[in-house]
Amino acid sequence: MNVSGFSIIRNAQKFGYPVVEAISSILPLCDEFVVNVGKSDDETLDVVKSICSSKMRIIEREWDLSLRTGGRLISEESNHALNLCQGDWCFYIQADEVLHEKFHPAVRSAMEQYIDDRQVEGLQFRYKHFYGSYDYFQDNYRRWYVKESRVIRRSPDIVSWGDGMDFRHRNGSKLRVKHIDAEIYHYGWVRPPSTMIEKRIAFNTLYHNDEELERKGESFETSYDDLGNLKRFTETHPQVMKARIETSNWPFDPKIENQPPDWWRHVALFFQPVTKRLRRWTTNLMSSPRS
Repeated sequence: MNVSGFSIIRNAQKFGYPVVEAISSILPLCDEFVVNVGKSDDETLDVVKSICSSKMRIIEREWDLSLRTGGRLISEESNHALNLCQGDWCFYIQADEVLHEKFHPAVRSAMEQYIDDRQVEGLQFRYKHFYGSYDYFQDNYRRWYVKESRVIRRSPDIVSWGDGMDFRHRNGSKLRVKHIDAEIYHYGWVRPPSTMIEKRIAFNTLYHNDEELERKGESFETSYDDLGNLKRFTETHPQVMKARIETSNWPFDPKIENQPPDWWRHVALFFQPVTKRLRRWTTNLMSSPRS
């Protein structure tokens, strides 16, 4: 069994991506690692090169920013890295995702278990989304994705899809996957407030062209505006994150005391699709013309 890791990154320093930690967290499970580094406004290439491993294959590219509408740029560049992979399995990690070392045995075991089962095209992980600081994570499964495939079988018919969060067949059909007992820690919303605002604005440009941005007038006046469903993290972070966490020093108020009790939050989340339909129905009823 041969395993290829792959990732993409651009402007890692500027926007605070823990790309070294992300790659390092799965490197022990990989026989090679392909990273697509977009030409950046900072020293991202040097940062990636600081990972001293013979497994690394670094490709520097000029990303085509005209493809950014709908997040297509992310999947295009992810596919460029994927196409260079040579393993039986391909392990994708985004630059703000980290795998805890305690899950290494489970991932390795699943890859070995299904290597000869051609009906299994991918391995699906749980997700934990940290928010505001390393001490809190999101507990809202309606708004935050709870599972994604990150290990896929190398095949010309399997590609990064949409905005790079998913993998599918080229015709758009979903992969046949197995859920495994492993979790990805997502740190995309843990940055100093000023860096978080810059990152949100920059990330927004990956989904809208210039005309749409001007028309929508997108801006973010606050770093963290999705409070109300946070939980305190009481376990350990991955070892590769230790130094970064120790140097974090920005203030963050999760406003936990303002949240409803957990039982009430969970009931509200369970019925959220129904309440959304009711609000939409009521709005349509009120706005309909009367004879």
